Amino acid sequence: MGFCGIRECGNRPCWVGHYMPCHAGWVGPTVPICIYGFFSMMRPIEPFMTEFLTGTYKNLTTEQVNRQVYPVWTYSSLVFLIPVLLVTDFLRYKPVIILQGLSHTTAFVLLLVGSGVRSAQLAFFSYSIAMAADVAYFSYIYSVVQPSHYQRVTSYVKAAILLGYSVGALLGQLLLSLGGVSLYCLAIVTLISVTISLITSLFLPMPKTTGSLFLKGSLSAQQESSGEDNQESGSQDAWVKSVTAAKHVGTMFKRLALDFRKCYSSVAMLFFCIWASMGKCGFYQVAGYIQLLWVYMEPGNFTAFNGAVDGISTLSGAAATVAVGHMSLEWSVWGELVLGGFTFLIAGALFLMDWTDNIWISYSCFILFKTIYMQLSTICTFQIAKTLQRERYALVFGFNSFVGTILQSLLTAIVINTKSLKLTITLQFLIYASYFAAVSLLFTVRGVYTAFHMQRPVGSSQTEGDSNLPEASRL
Repeated sequence: MGFCGIRECGNRPCWVGHYMPCHAGWVGPTVPICIYGFFSMMRPIEPFMTEFLTGTYKNLTTEQVNRQVYPVWTYSSLVFLIPVLLVTDFLRYKPVIILQGLSHTTAFVLLLVGSGVRSAQLAFFSYSIAMAADVAYFSYIYSVVQPSHYQRVTSYVKAAILLGYSVGALLGQLLLSLGGVSLYCLAIVTLISVTISLITSLFLPMPKTTGSLFLKGSLSAQQESSGEDNQESGSQDAWVKSVTAAKHVGTMFKRLALDFRKCYSSVAMLFFCIWASMGKCGFYQVAGYIQLLWVYMEPGNFTAFNGAVDGISTLSGAAATVAVGHMSLEWSVWGELVLGGFTFLIAGALFLMDWTDNIWISYSCFILFKTIYMQLSTICTFQIAKTLQRERYALVFGFNSFVGTILQSLLTAIVINTKSLKLTITLQFLIYASYFAAVSLLFTVRGVYTAFHMQRPVGSSQTEGDSNLPEASRL
């Protein structure tokens, strides 16, 4: 027995299993999920994945990697996001996190032991399951801490995965450049790291609050119906049972539609969701194909500093993410303008990265790109979370990720897999830069409108209430 770690029992002793090991309500669940996030992202082989696939280990061509292997995880993530979106809340997050750890482990086992295009595609197929399950990572922490801690725990949880990735990238760079370690050994170190994360996921505290609102409603309706059936008769034919089951399914999806309507009824939150989806699309497209751009720029020495650049950019992103957790700003007024202004910097960095022939300028632009994206993504995450009830976290974050993956799949299909276009890697990055420029224009215009609207003289409290992010009355 102890005091309730998630404050569901108030200040009374908790007898129902809500107690967390640390007395601080947000520290207890935050520490283990941060450990999981760190080791799941500490993957030294990733900055050198293109060389690993195209080198003597797998003997794939750059064209095969660009058009047959890398797109697999984009399309597969789109398929897996739908079931993950529907079951994550109901399963209470932890089983989905375990699935993510298992998928990461399977992917790198396949990379180590397999050969050929099909084996690489299977590895990225497994990797896509882990990507789809990523929604459970943030939804988990929001289900076990109080809303007053969301901004801080978001920064810590996100910083953990960024720190893990940066440590992995820098470790890979040091082992490769100074230790003379082979890429195959880096893949083994990566497998060990993701295996540790899988083991850690088994020891995460299980949230005690049950899952999604629409599934709970469906279950309660089913229980009521079964009680009535027991009173009327002891047995019921299969046809009547199937009709009853169909009614329950219909009720479930009606509640799902109602949940979507409630969650996205706030225009301010809707725009944060739009940036989260569009930003995710652009970020993963750039990060997924940046190594191919560096191959084009420096064909003979393209892995010289890939790990160092990835590590530095992720460390700077982690620092920016933690800084966001301690910033004091009226986000409901200035948030959209901040998104628009800094997205413009992202677009500028990508344009310069595409136009330059200097690998060091390209490296610097990528560091700037990744740092800014991580900071803006953190802002969107905690702004969205603070407006929702706990039961709707995975629903909203999962749907945002789903929309982002749809956009990424469309972008991949048009830019990469359209045989008639056959765009070079430089033209591909020109399109990505233009994409972020369009996002910047949208949010700058919206941000100027919101800032002007919210700064109008007192007397329009009703208008302000409609535009501000609802914190007092949570969706």
